[in-house]
Amino acid sequence: MDDETAPQKGTVTQRAIERIKAMIGEGLLEPGQRLPTERDLAAQLGISRSSMREAIRALTVLGVLEARHGSGIYVTLLEAGDLLETFGVVADLSRGPRLVELLEVRRILESTATALAAARISEEQLAEVERHLAAMNATDDPEEIIAHDLAFHRVIAAAAGNDTMAAILEGLSSRTFRARVWRGYQEEGAFARTRREHAAIHRALAAHDPEAARAAAAAHVGEVEEWMRAQLGP
Repeated sequence: MDDETAPQKGTVTQRAIERIKAMIGEGLLEPGQRLPTERDLAAQLGISRSSMREAIRALTVLGVLEARHGSGIYVTLLEAGDLLETFGVVADLSRGPRLVELLEVRRILESTATALAAARISEEQLAEVERHLAAMNATDDPEEIIAHDLAFHRVIAAAAGNDTMAAILEGLSSRTFRARVWRGYQEEGAFARTRREHAAIHRALAAHDPEAARAAAAAHVGEVEEWMRAQLGP
């Protein structure tokens, strides 16, 4: 009996998830709004309270809903950065071919974001990019380099002016993976090469040249991608 009812229950829970998402999409539930009680919502959607509880739990894990202690369940503000938190965990934990796939996505988005940043970057943001570049060039300590490398790319993503793209790139920017790359580069004596790649990105931004910026960013992430493929072997 359990084997027969489990798939059905999963289907009911999934239907509840889709109905709540539809209510948010249609504006019946607004970002920041408190959900009706579990009992009322279950009755409104015509499903059991246990299925509704599972649906709410699943949407909370995804970041679509948030539980506030003593206050109830609320729709989140639906900021891209909040919703992509689980994606960042995937990037942190991925290994092998899956990690190469994520790098391919990052190469496409990073080059686009850098091209947009070249057209839109402010003088203050450009000065911040230059500061992180100088800090990367002034040390061989991997921890310091990783921190400034993350900040370098984060400023560029912000300068692109697309918060959703910046959030996706943040999710792809695993500190764990960057540490592995930088330490590998240190062992291979490849710091000079990657510093040149960062300098090329900065020059394109300073020249406000979107196509040069796109090419420099694609080449930079492409090098990381090739390094990762080499690590995996044939």
